[in-house]
Amino acid sequence: MKRQPVITRKKRGPPATGKGTLVGVRLQPDDLSAVDEWRDKQSDAPTRPEAIRRLVEIGLKAKK
Repeated sequence: MKRQPVITRKKRGPPATGKGTLVGVRLQPDDLSAVDEWRDKQSDAPTRPEAIRRLVEIGLKAKK
């Protein structure tokens, strides 16, 4: 039997950037607009996911 060549398929999407656990979250329109308003006030214009990570970090630090 003739050997078939191995075809490597390209992976879709961008490469993985971290080793953390993926958490999917749904936000209501009011909460999402509040996140967007907060990130608009930041000097470095974070993405939505980065803004949510920062807000979670701020909330966890404030609890202590």
